[in-house]
Amino acid sequence: MWVLTVYAGKEMKMFEFETEKQAREAFAKTNGCKVLSEVVYYNDPHLTLVAI
Repeated sequence: MWVLTVYAGKEMKMFEFETEKQAREAFAKTNGCKVLSEVVYYNDPHLTLVAI
C-alpha cells in the first residue's frame, strides 16, 4: 500500500493507493508539501527474509 500525505496550509490530507504507479501519478499532480510512503507489513506473505 502507498500513502500520499499532503500538507497545504493548516490542512493535512492522506490518500491511499494500491500500486506505486497510481501513487506516483497522484504525487506529480498534487500541490503543496507532500510525502510519498510505502507501507510494508512485517507479516506480508510476499516478503522474504534476507538476513538475520
